[in-house]
Amino acid sequence: MALTDDSTTSSTNSGGLASTLTALNSASSNIKNAWDKSGGSQALSSIQSSLPQGTRDYIADAQNKVFNRKNLRSPTVFFGFGEEKPFYLERVPSLVTERVKHNLSFFYLNYALLTTLLFCLTLLISPSAIIGIGLLGFAWMAVIRATSEGSVQVKGITITQKQATIVMSGFSVMVLIWLLAHIFWWTLSTSGFLTGVHCLLRDASMHKDEEDRVEMQGDLSLDEEASFLNSGPDPVGSMA
Repeated sequence: MALTDDSTTSSTNSGGLASTLTALNSASSNIKNAWDKSGGSQALSSIQSSLPQGTRDYIADAQNKVFNRKNLRSPTVFFGFGEEKPFYLERVPSLVTERVKHNLSFFYLNYALLTTLLFCLTLLISPSAIIGIGLLGFAWMAVIRATSEGSVQVKGITITQKQATIVMSGFSVMVLIWLLAHIFWWTLSTSGFLTGVHCLLRDASMHKDEEDRVEMQGDLSLDEEASFLNSGPDPVGSMA
């Protein structure tokens, strides 16, 4: 009987999680459509186009540098597999500071990925947050359906879809802050602790020159009769 109850509870939880994820997926699609219809995309485009070209180039360049896939280090580099002594405690304060600075700049994408994974895992094991997000998704679906014709009448007051979207967005932000506050702080503290330990103990000094590495492109063919090798005077003839 105990095994039957456990399997029934597990299947019920899995079914509830699946239905919640399905509702969230549907709600996200509806929210995106409502955002597009309300003119949010056009507003963002107009804001971006109003920025000076130099500012837009700077932002684009910063995004390309910060979120560059090459800056995500492999597990071999992150954990120092194959290195003689990848982790040890440095006792010289100046070297400790230098190590922490280098590790933060070298592994920052790995630390961000670690924080994201911890947040997602914590969210999955928090039933109240999943239920709350699911209810919020259903609320979005109800608002979108009510304003599908462009507006809705509430006690004689006409509310447009754009106004409903703005109000619902503010409400969603407050609800998510209330639902995810404990998850956020737990994730931040846990990832901060793990990041701090890794920064202090990981000796990645052998990778310090990796950012200065220059990638060579093209083919270099060396011919015995290359003109640049034979352009100089004959040393024997000059001696004679």
